[in-house]
Amino acid sequence: MKAVVFYEHGDADVLKYEDVPDPKLGPSEVLVRVRASGCNYNDIWARRGMPGMKVIFPHISGSDLAGEVAEVGPGATGVQVGDKVVLHPGLSCRKCEHCTNGQEYFCRSFRIYGFETGPLQGAQAEYARVPDVNLIPMPSRLTFEEAASVPLVFLTAWHMLVTRAGLTAGDDVLVLGAGSGVGSAAVQIAKLFGARVIATAGDERKLRKAKELGADELINHSSQDVVGEVRRLTGKRGVNLVFEHVGEATWERSISSLAYGGRLVTCGATTGYEAMTDLRHVFWKQLSILGSHQGSKAETIRVMNLVQAGRLHPVVDRIMPLRETAEAQRLMERREQFGKIVLTP
Repeated sequence: MKAVVFYEHGDADVLKYEDVPDPKLGPSEVLVRVRASGCNYNDIWARRGMPGMKVIFPHISGSDLAGEVAEVGPGATGVQVGDKVVLHPGLSCRKCEHCTNGQEYFCRSFRIYGFETGPLQGAQAEYARVPDVNLIPMPSRLTFEEAASVPLVFLTAWHMLVTRAGLTAGDDVLVLGAGSGVGSAAVQIAKLFGARVIATAGDERKLRKAKELGADELINHSSQDVVGEVRRLTGKRGVNLVFEHVGEATWERSISSLAYGGRLVTCGATTGYEAMTDLRHVFWKQLSILGSHQGSKAETIRVMNLVQAGRLHPVVDRIMPLRETAEAQRLMERREQFGKIVLTP
């Protein structure tokens, strides 16, 4: 089968579109014919390499997929050949106390499919080998490309806002980087819960699109003072909740944008992870800083049900052929997309 593979860390030039062996199914595994695979920033992290993380070579990235069941392995249940499915991207033991309590993201065996799996196990290929328990019926109202743009970013944003940060109606929520996949999902989820959304982006095109998704207030972080605008928009009070995933470049502004008793929830650090924090702000204003990572299958199903009901909407920036994965990653590194770039084999 054709796949996008890399054998060493580096820039996008290390990505190779080539033939690799077809996946061989083990017990309780399913072969999915990939119709579409969403791009995520973890594709770039894996390709560049991250301190403390071992990438298994040869590596196929891709944590999002939508496709059709092509083969059912021995002992696999819950799906039949021809079923249209999407992937819950979290892998865990399904047996420990965390897994049986619906918190598989705390499992000592937890991995993100296509990011920490391998060798040659990810969705940026013609076929993908996945555990049967990770497959969810694809919402019937979506195309494959739309479906592949939902799971990872909406699951991440849901877990951050709802599970970790306790989002409630009436909250003022600052969404950093609203043009990203996870940012565009966060805008929608915050509005679904009745929050007032203040969205930031680096250009007017992205801000207009954030407005179309429901953002109430807009800040151009390239030309405006984010903290000053937040204070102006909230009567100098600050926001109740900051949705942070940018990292070093925005961290101090994010802390400074919070109201007394505010919560900051973060899932990433695309601009660097050595952020400075003035602890006086944290204890004097009684702030909560919350880390977040992935989410549960139950949360993925909840998101998919809301998508099927038309209350959350996939945001596809563009669709590109799988062979152009390197260019797709360059577009993400230059922050040129709004929402998700989707690859089709």
